[in-house]
Amino acid sequence: MGYEKASMRNIAERCGMTAAGIYRHCKDKEDLFDQLVSPAKEKLMDWAYAHMHRYEEPVKKNRKVVWQDSFIDMMREVVYPDMEDYHLLIARSKGSKYENYLHDMTQMAQDKFLEYLKELRSSGIRAPEISAQQLHLLLTAYLTALFEPVVHNYPKEEANEALAMLEKFFLPGWKEMMDV
Repeated sequence: MGYEKASMRNIAERCGMTAAGIYRHCKDKEDLFDQLVSPAKEKLMDWAYAHMHRYEEPVKKNRKVVWQDSFIDMMREVVYPDMEDYHLLIARSKGSKYENYLHDMTQMAQDKFLEYLKELRSSGIRAPEISAQQLHLLLTAYLTALFEPVVHNYPKEEANEALAMLEKFFLPGWKEMMDV
């Protein structure tokens, strides 16, 4: 059951509480869901901003592109250790403000990546010419594939095997596109 079909009464029953008991901790279902998924969302955003910074700094200091890490690392370091939290955020959020979280994350990554390419070019570093639409297509395919084991509740071992396969498939393309 996800956000859309859950009622505070059902949630309370599954927790062995009364609805009134839950309402002491949150004002409504949206607030409860937000309290449950916000820590996961914040960890993901913290990693993403640090990731962007790790790529921007070498360009500013050394005027060159250095391969640092990828969203594959984000999955290993942030998502897979707390897969249940991310399953709730990605697969059970229909009807909540997080319903389009993966798309929003893709859009943010696209905007930042296009800014990064522009910064590379302004620093005199060769960067690929790619339209916003083309980049959106690539990032959507990449992030959707990375989160599929989360959506489908893969056991961690199977999720890591899938991640290894996705790494072999996607990273050579990203590295070739970025000429690193």
